[in-house]
This record gives sequence, structure tokens and C-alpha cells, in this order.
Amino acid sequence: MSSDVKQEKRFGVKRWIVLALIGVGIYVSFMGPTFLRPITPVVVLPPEPTGLAIGGFEITNTILATLLADFVLLLVAFSAWRFIKKGSLVPKGFYNAFEAIIEFLWNSVEGSAGAKWGKRIFPVVATIFLIVFTANMVKLAPGFESIGQLKEMHAEGTAYEAKHLFDLGSLGVYTLDKGLPIEVAAAHGEEEAAHDEEMAVEEHGSTTVCHACEVVPFLRGSATDLNFPFALAFIAVFMTQVFGVWALGMSYFEKFFPIKQVIHGGIFGGINFAVGLLEIILEFAKILSFGFRLFGNIFAGALLLSIIGVLTAVGLPAGLYLFEIFFGAIQAYVFFLLATVFISGALESHH
Repeated sequence: MSSDVKQEKRFGVKRWIVLALIGVGIYVSFMGPTFLRPITPVVVLPPEPTGLAIGGFEITNTILATLLADFVLLLVAFSAWRFIKKGSLVPKGFYNAFEAIIEFLWNSVEGSAGAKWGKRIFPVVATIFLIVFTANMVKLAPGFESIGQLKEMHAEGTAYEAKHLFDLGSLGVYTLDKGLPIEVAAAHGEEEAAHDEEMAVEEHGSTTVCHACEVVPFLRGSATDLNFPFALAFIAVFMTQVFGVWALGMSYFEKFFPIKQVIHGGIFGGINFAVGLLEIILEFAKILSFGFRLFGNIFAGALLLSIIGVLTAVGLPAGLYLFEIFFGAIQAYVFFLLATVFISGALESHH
């Protein structure tokens, strides 16, 4: 009886916390000061600089997000390694979930390539899955694509005036005021932007504040940058050729260059030559398919979250976040599964 009372009491507390958060969200998003309200996002395809550099190499916001995903993945791997070193045979909690994921991936690889080649293929395709999955999960953390540095908007669109919130030491913290929109024309070029920044410096002293502002986020989802999915796609297709040569030797290239069939096959030799050309084109098509599939889905998801967050800032975005978790896992698995299937197919003779 007492346990039932405690459960009802706990449920009641949680319910009031949720209702209070919904109320705060409604007030901030629709009735509170305009500088607290979400603004329409600026859609930018290329990665943007963060102001950081390593040896002259500029660090963009997508590279920084990828490094963060790498760090999280290495931390998880180190934590799992320490758990194994302790001699624990029964994983619990997080380790149990991690083991289930690895076991599921191994069963998929073993079913496609067999145990012998599965042991060789698994480290490559599992690493691809884990980095894509981790990058897709990390980008859902608060602050991604919303916290960054202010700059003058140079392209055509709607910008906003900056509002000073407070100072962290010598660092000023600002936000964009939705109640003060500024329409930027297409002719608003570099000279106008430089003039606006000079006026801001004169107005605010040593602190440079833009006039028609947009946010350049410090962190942006890795897969929203074409370089990330296409780099993984190139690695997957390249390793397909590596494993093909490993399994079949130099005869693997006969499916691309059927020299013997061309010389001795008559009209069928010409057909085989045409088929070989199609096989070469197909390998490049795999890179395009891999890259655009992952990029398109993740970029569209990030854009959908931003737009829905502006239109209905309370309630619906939470459901979309759950959908993005599921969708990010599915995209990582699809990338992993296609890489596994292509590599497994390269292990067999094309005859």
C-alpha cells in the first residue's frame, strides 16, 4: 500500500514539473520579451569558420562537431575497455546497451560475409556506424546550431538587431531580438557590412556588435556538411576494393577490365567490356548514393527542427527530437548495412 502511495506522489510531482515547463515555454516563446523568442534560422549549406585554427588549418563548426563526436566515442570505448579489464562478465545499464549494439552489428556482418571475413570487415563497418551514430546523437545536444558568434548578414534575408544580456568577464553575451527585424537586400555587400560594423564600434565602444546580425554557430551537425558523408562514402568504397583484392587477388579487377573476354569472346567480349565500364561507373555512383543519402536526411532533419521550433516552440519539438533520435540511428545503420553488403559482394567472384 505504501509503495502505491509513493508512486502516485512521484507521478504527481513529475506531472506538475512538466506542466510548469510547458507554461514557461509558452510564456517565453509567445508572450515574454521579444529577445527571448526563437527566430527564423538562417539556412547555410557550407560549413562556417569558428575563428579557431590548428597550424594554419581553419576549424569550421562542422569539424569542431566531428571532433566532439570523436571525443565522445573514444570516451565510450575507453569506458567499455575499463569495464572489461575489471573482469565483469555481466554488463549493466549503459554497458548492456553498448554490448547489445555491438552484438547486433556483428550478427549483421557475420550473416552477410561469414565468420572468416566478418572478423576482418567488422572493425571498418562498425567504426563507420559508431561515428555516424554518435555524430547524429551529439548534434541533438542543446547549443548546437544556436550558440555562436554574431556577424553582419551579407546575404539577402531577414536579420535582427543584437541585444546585450550580460558580460562574462571581458566577453559580452548577446542575443538576437525577434522584435527588431532588419531586411537585408541582395545588394548589401562587403562595403555596407564593414560600414555597419564601424558604426557599431563607434556606438558600443570597444565591443564590436553587428547591425543586421545573424548567428554563426560554434557547433553544427557533422553530416550537414557534405565533406563528412562523402569522406565516409569514399572510405567505404575504397575499402570495398581493398577487400576485393584481398579475397580474389588481381583477378578482382577483371570485372572492370575483362581483357581476356574482349580478346577471345567475340561479340560477347564487347558486351563484357561495356559491362566493365558500367561497373566502374557504379563504383562512383556508390559514393554519390552514400554521401547524398546521409547528408540529405540529416540536413533536412536539422532544418525541420529549426523551423518547427520557431512555429510551435512548445510541445511538438520534443516529439521531433524523439523522431530525430530514431532517424539518426536508422541512417547510421543504413550506411553501415550498405557498406557491409558492398564489401561482402566484392569478396565473391563476379562470375
